[in-house]
Amino acid sequence: MEKLRIMSVFGTRPEAIKMCPLVRELASRPEIESLCCVTAQHRQMLDSVLEVFDCKPDWDLNIMTPRQTLSSITSKCLTGMDEAIDALKPDMILVHGDTSTTFAGALSAFYHQVPVGHVEAGLRTYDKYSPFPEEMNRKLVSAIADLYFCPTVNNRGNLLKEGITQGLFVTGNTVIDALKTTVREDYQFSTEVLNHLPYGEKKIILVTCHRRENYGEPMRNIMQALAQIAREHEDVELVYPVHLSPVVREAVDTYLRGTPRVHLIDPLPADEMHNLMARCYLVMTDSGGLQEEAPALGKPVLVLRRETERPEAVEAGTVRLAGVVQADIVAMARELIEDPEAYRKMAHAVNPYGDGHACRRIADAILWHFGRGEKPEDYRA
Repeated sequence: MEKLRIMSVFGTRPEAIKMCPLVRELASRPEIESLCCVTAQHRQMLDSVLEVFDCKPDWDLNIMTPRQTLSSITSKCLTGMDEAIDALKPDMILVHGDTSTTFAGALSAFYHQVPVGHVEAGLRTYDKYSPFPEEMNRKLVSAIADLYFCPTVNNRGNLLKEGITQGLFVTGNTVIDALKTTVREDYQFSTEVLNHLPYGEKKIILVTCHRRENYGEPMRNIMQALAQIAREHEDVELVYPVHLSPVVREAVDTYLRGTPRVHLIDPLPADEMHNLMARCYLVMTDSGGLQEEAPALGKPVLVLRRETERPEAVEAGTVRLAGVVQADIVAMARELIEDPEAYRKMAHAVNPYGDGHACRRIADAILWHFGRGEKPEDYRA
């Protein structure tokens, strides 16, 4: 019997962190030929993850250009995927999450009548402009996909409410699988400043902020809040790996550069980011992935957004919505810095996102779909 040709498509750093463990799991199955196509929507940050996980793409669209737009990303992905699909002839295409690569990859698969598996399916805010463009990307992919790999029961419930009833699996999140391979107690950072932070003496806060819907006034508010937190708390140091977006870098330079106890560094490879997260005190972020990763490491998260498509973490108590108003952000951070009991409740809450076996469940589900194995049991938190 011929091997199933399963092609994983991704293009950004967060996608790669969550898909590389799956590419590896698929390659371990004798029934599967695991193929990897990258769009390089984020070239430099993507490559650092591929290196960490020793993942060598079979096809590289290399689409990234300076000041690229959503339209240019999507159109380049679509035309590039034509050639990749014709050459690699996959039996199924896997896309992840909610990026422009995700939508274009799924749409291209549909045009070629290739079945689609959606990894990290069913996340919703029900506000089509927040996060932008991610909310519409994932809803559009849901209309195309054949298999849906939902991290949580709640994600599956969202799809059921939308009338999607077939091909649903609750798998946990593949990012937990990734953490199992990257976090080590004896880890030495290649970014030298991280080896010399006073982890035991001061409260190290890890910060990321880059989402498009935060451009403008929300980002200005966030940056000013971070500066205020650093100025008001001498026992706190902020570490901010600054996204390569020119818009983000301009805001950081205007409001944060030169602030005492704020370390502005370049984006980190996945293993460095995971190990910094494991040693920090608190995470403040508008990222989606960090809302899943940090609770797995026992770190509270303040989300620098108005809403989250990850309500399970809010319900579990590992995540709080801080919003984008300066006074609110400062107040929530102050509570966790100054109140040990408030901190303990968040740090010790149960992570709802997985047990580190999501990739195994996804591979099993694919084999079951093609009549090559048993249907996997759903993940239960």
